[in-house]
Amino acid sequence: MTNVRTYKLAQHVAVLTLLVAAPMGWAAEATTPPQNVVGLSASATSEVTKDLLAVTLSTTRDGTSASQVQAELKQALDAALAEAKKVAKPGQIDVQTGNFSLFPRYTNKGVISGWQGTAQLQVEGRDIPGIAQLTSRITTLTIAQVSAGVSRQLQEKVESELAAQAIARYRAKAGEYAKHFGYNSFMIREVQVGSNEPMAYAAAPTMRAKIAAESAQALPVELGKGTVTVNVNGTVQMTN
Repeated sequence: MTNVRTYKLAQHVAVLTLLVAAPMGWAAEATTPPQNVVGLSASATSEVTKDLLAVTLSTTRDGTSASQVQAELKQALDAALAEAKKVAKPGQIDVQTGNFSLFPRYTNKGVISGWQGTAQLQVEGRDIPGIAQLTSRITTLTIAQVSAGVSRQLQEKVESELAAQAIARYRAKAGEYAKHFGYNSFMIREVQVGSNEPMAYAAAPTMRAKIAAESAQALPVELGKGTVTVNVNGTVQMTN
């Protein structure tokens, strides 16, 4: 009887050992790092003419009364808005108010001696001639900043074309690397596709002063060019 019990106990221990060992074996197999994997990258770049112009117009007022300064700023901004709304078109000439601030000025003794405020109007769009002409008709504000960039519409169009080129280069490079390593083919494991944001150009302070002094004339504009780049990064597994 003792021998039978000992035999059954040994059977239970064996089964338990098998059940415990099996998941450990599966985990070890699942965490085995993939073999014959190589990391690759490819890109495609295109130079495009910037098609988006953004202009910030502003004015500053000083006075002894906060309500007076605020009223003068509002009057100047209302006049500029009325002029801008005459030509505003979604996507072509978009208009919105910018910073509107009012703060006190103090003497050396910490006593309020007056008030100063600033109001801004922002104009942006793809109608470059229209925006340039608008800036000459707004007389209550002066140009504070000018920047140029690539519109979302043009960015997406160029990115779509470049993505196809970058992906084709990535696949071609993967095939070449697999061949060089002695493999017949490859399988893409993971890949990321991203693009850059073209840098905008901001007018320098000296240029701003010159533009403000000549604001009675249409703003001379030369947007220049920018580059759009699409990058493809990832890993491929070489196979036979």
